[in-house]
Parts: sequence; C-alpha cells; structure tokens
Amino acid sequence: MTQQDTSPQEDPRPKNLIGSTLLFIGIFVSATVIGILLITGLIFPFAYRWYIGRLWCLIISWFTRVFCGLTFTVEGLENIDPIRPVIFFSNHQSAWETLALRIFLPPHSVVIKRELLYFPIWGWSLLTLKSIVINRKNQRASLRSLLEQGSRYLNEGLCVLIFPEGTRSAAGTVNKFNIGGAMLAHKTGYPVIPLVHNAGDFWPRYSFYKYPGVIKVKIGAMIETKDRKAQDINAEAEAWMRENLESLRN
Repeated sequence: MTQQDTSPQEDPRPKNLIGSTLLFIGIFVSATVIGILLITGLIFPFAYRWYIGRLWCLIISWFTRVFCGLTFTVEGLENIDPIRPVIFFSNHQSAWETLALRIFLPPHSVVIKRELLYFPIWGWSLLTLKSIVINRKNQRASLRSLLEQGSRYLNEGLCVLIFPEGTRSAAGTVNKFNIGGAMLAHKTGYPVIPLVHNAGDFWPRYSFYKYPGVIKVKIGAMIETKDRKAQDINAEAEAWMRENLESLRN
C-alpha cells in the first residue's frame, strides 16, 4: 500500500510579483498614514474614526483592483438592517476580509488577537475603532472580554464582527466554530447574521501573491437567538456557512 501524499499542492497560476509587491507597499504606506489619523482622531467622535478606517479599506480595495486585478461582489445586503445591531459571523481565509468587510457592513466592533497591538501605529490604531482584544492563550479571559465588551458595544448600537473559526482556514474549507460568538448571542439575545466568502481562492492565507478574479461574498438571513442555546446557534450558522461556501466555488 502506498502512502497518500497530503502535502499542499503548488498553485499553478502565474505569480503576480509586481502587482503583489505594489499592493504590499501601498498597504504599508497607507496604513501608517491612516494609523496616525486614527490615533490623533481620538479627540473626535467614533463616527469620524469609523469613516477614516472605512476610507482606508476603500483605498486598499482600489489598490487590489488596479495592481492585482482582484475585485468582489456582494449578495444578500438586503438581509442587513443598518440601524439594528447584530452579530456578524464570517469565515476567515485571508487578510482580505479583515479589510473589505468594513466597506459594506454597518459600523461594527471587530474581535482581534492581542498580538496585533504589538505593531506600532498600525496596531495601536485598532484600539481607536473599539476593537475587542482577546488573548488566545487564555481562553477564559478571552471569553470574558468578548462577552463584556461585545455586550457593551451592542447596547451602544454597534454591530460586532466575529470570525468564529478563530484562525484562518484553507480555501474551500470551514473550521469548527469556537463557542464565544454564539455565547455572546445567547447572553444578549441579539441576532446573528452569517456571511461567507471565497477570498482564499484569490488571496490565499500565508501567501504573498494575490491572483486576479472576483471574490464572492454571500450574506445570509438573520438568525434569531433569543431563548436558544449557544450550541444550537453555532450549529445553524456553521451549517449555513459550509453549504454556501461550496455554492460560491461552483
């Protein structure tokens, strides 16, 4: 019996070295400028800082289209009520969604890992956007931060964006969900809206290269969470995400 080869396959697509390099430089330079604007913007209301952060994401989206030929489409925006706070569940495949979702989702707080704060200016600026910082090495403390800060921001009228897989998954796959986001929904009663995308097909995790194409995003219907167990909320959202990710890739 021969052993099956499980090593990752080399991507056969041509490497877009120039475009990917220009995108990297554009992100690096613009993030520094925007980071300074966000930090100095602490003297202004949150709406100002949200606008600045969203503007940066629009700039990066333009860089991505011009340098790498990569765009995106969104299906299901009608499922979002812009004045009703919800908890968004998104799959996590690359850095793309950490930027692009800010373009078309209502103002929201994002759950981020503590290590991002170690980057001068860039990391510090994330705190100005009411990010929920968690320490992945201390699950109990992370859950407490998520529940406390997430509840506060939802009650203030902000949405909350969570990547329930906890880390980036390979293109075409969805990792098992962590329970934190569903527990926040269970505790607060705010609904969950799942969304899924295939960014990993064009902006692969841990890869310098970006490939031309159209990233597809699909936003699902609202999942009511009142009087429901966290496990049931997670199961419904995860099943929807797995089913619809497959449809995006066909």
